[in-house]
Amino acid sequence: MFKKFKGITFLVILMAFVLFVAGCNNSGGGSVDVGIVLPTKDEPRWVQDEQRFKDALADSDYSTEILFSQGSSAKEKENVEALLNKGIKVLIITPHDGAAAASAVEAAKKEGVTVIAYDRLITDTDAVDYYVTFDSLAVGAAQAQYLVDNAEGTDVPLYLYAGAASDNNAFLFFEGAWKVLQPKIADGTFKIANSSEAEALKDSADLSRDQLGKIIGQITTNWDANEAKNKAQTHLTAASDDLKGDVVILAPNDGTARSIADVFASDGAITSYFVTGQDAEKASIQYIIDEKQSMTVFKDVRTLVKDAMGMAVEILDGKTPETTGSYNNGEVDVKAKQTDVIVVDKDNVKSELIDSEYYEASEFTGLE
Repeated sequence: MFKKFKGITFLVILMAFVLFVAGCNNSGGGSVDVGIVLPTKDEPRWVQDEQRFKDALADSDYSTEILFSQGSSAKEKENVEALLNKGIKVLIITPHDGAAAASAVEAAKKEGVTVIAYDRLITDTDAVDYYVTFDSLAVGAAQAQYLVDNAEGTDVPLYLYAGAASDNNAFLFFEGAWKVLQPKIADGTFKIANSSEAEALKDSADLSRDQLGKIIGQITTNWDANEAKNKAQTHLTAASDDLKGDVVILAPNDGTARSIADVFASDGAITSYFVTGQDAEKASIQYIIDEKQSMTVFKDVRTLVKDAMGMAVEILDGKTPETTGSYNNGEVDVKAKQTDVIVVDKDNVKSELIDSEYYEASEFTGLE
């Protein structure tokens, strides 16, 4: 009788231990409904998104967990696996590398998880269900149109820069810009200053993926401010006098725009410059107010987060999300929900960013 009692006691203790370990491995004891994987904590944009995602589900019965990949596709895959182990039903992911992320989302699809690509498209796989994005072609077109609208005369030196060759958005941004710039290069308004590949293709309005890749390979910043700075310094050092004076600069985002602007501003042979950006980063808004950066493309991330989380909730509720278009990712046409973009410069910075309560006026100096 005593031995039997000891055996039962052992089983009870063992079961309690197993339950305890399971509880420790389950993030507070409950499964996670929505897993979110963001590319890095090193850019303000993604840190801001983290809080917005948390706020978006604050009043919901659904749970979420957010992990950062820190610029590593291997870490990204680990993050997805960790979230799958917590029983997620929806995965929202911004890939570090659009193609490399395919294996991670394929693992999610095998588990029956609905995959939403957020802000960057995952390519070369049929394992992506939805894509929530700003209209990336429109972003590039808006940047280019700003340069066209502010160019005076002919043979205006045009410096081209792009995002990372591993990011599908970088191709879309540049493609959108090229369609607007190319006619003005062809008619002599602009003179390409820093890309032999772009110069060789200046008579082609429509570029193939391979052709875009050749240009981007020459002018990539990898979304890195230091790399952008070094590239701009190299280009200006090599530039002849006829490629200085009054210039225009296609910079892909705000972080690179500020670095590039600083380099051009420090060159005594540059008499004026117009430089583009995107993301409406706080530091760049100050640069725009101070007339160091010309414009930014404001993508109201509040709307994008709302769209992504709204889509996730609809999926969890058993509904079919509404979409507004599609993007071919090299394997399938991915249904997409697109969010509009807004050009912001010194003239409308207050109405678009302060009056809309995206930022507070007290965060800036010199704001009229």
